[in-house]
Amino acid sequence: MTPPKLSLYIHFPWCVQKCPYCDFNSHQLKTTLDEATYVDALLADLEQDLPLIWGRTINTIFMGGGTPSLFSATAMQRLLSGIRALLPIRPDAEITMEVNPGSQEFDDLSAYRESGINRLSFGVQSLDNAQLKVLGRIHNADQAIKAIAKARQAGFDNFNTDLMFALPEQTLSGAKDDLLTLLDLAPPHVSYYQLTLEANTLFAVQPPAGIPDEGLQQDMYFQGQQILADAGYQQYEVSAYAGDNNPAEHNLNYWRFGDYLGIGAGAHSKITQGHNGEIIRLVKQKHPQTYLNTVRGDKRIIEQKTLSENDLLFEFLLNHLRLKEALPLQRFSNRTGLPPAQLTQFFNEAVPADWYHSDGNQIQLTETGFLNSDSILQQLF
Repeated sequence: MTPPKLSLYIHFPWCVQKCPYCDFNSHQLKTTLDEATYVDALLADLEQDLPLIWGRTINTIFMGGGTPSLFSATAMQRLLSGIRALLPIRPDAEITMEVNPGSQEFDDLSAYRESGINRLSFGVQSLDNAQLKVLGRIHNADQAIKAIAKARQAGFDNFNTDLMFALPEQTLSGAKDDLLTLLDLAPPHVSYYQLTLEANTLFAVQPPAGIPDEGLQQDMYFQGQQILADAGYQQYEVSAYAGDNNPAEHNLNYWRFGDYLGIGAGAHSKITQGHNGEIIRLVKQKHPQTYLNTVRGDKRIIEQKTLSENDLLFEFLLNHLRLKEALPLQRFSNRTGLPPAQLTQFFNEAVPADWYHSDGNQIQLTETGFLNSDSILQQLF
């Protein structure tokens, strides 16, 4: 089985302040940030993982967190130079950095651009100052707007903006106004997603008042979908909308069940083994200090698993069913090593006939099927 495209994910685990809805591996920065030590650790982590990906080229890089933009452009330059010295990167690779509008003065975005970063992802979340306060964000609407303007001035013509809906006490008209305010900025890409109360977050323990009910959440979703379509954005994934046919290439690789190597505290990897086609998953030490203490040894990996046939079918669909595009049977076979008949049999037996179409080469969800993708996945439990 030929391995799929390979991406590199780099995790930066620190934030200025932990948001009450966030369930990512992020930690409030309480001391001076030691950039050099963490960059050294990332490169050491990568060097030890090289045998997993010998001979393969990195197609995309994503720097997530936490807040990667807490690290200076100089640190990013050293990190990317170190990565290039260790393994090949596609010359036109998409290299993305997540940005918190409240964590930078944004006078140095051009230096990030010069380091090789060519795409940004802004955690805007809302342009309503009252909502930003409830969400625990450290920026206000004006700072977010100015950050996006600074990005354009620095030459970033490719960036994403995250925006939430179904916020506490939010009305249908409030969600509409928030989205239209964002679209006034003409972002090239929008991630429009629902606030959810995830386990192990402050909101899960102390839920905010006024979370919209399920019916209103659905109305907000459909309203946003229509507004974005009318503005010329193409929905290609449940919560992702691209302008000018400009999807996030790194995320597409996840959803198409491509491979990714993760370095950094708590980073996950999914790697197809070239010699036998097996797929393994790895997880690195989560706490930043533990990661730094163990990164030069076997204890840096806390979980390792080879995916079973059942895992492969479920995980492939978990990712691919988020996409609007058709599901090619050959892609399923190439990515999992399983026969196409295994996928078609599942759909024929477990999925209502009006939820999908199949021509023998691909499976295409209908709009009803797309909206019920979670119900399709539940049939695998």
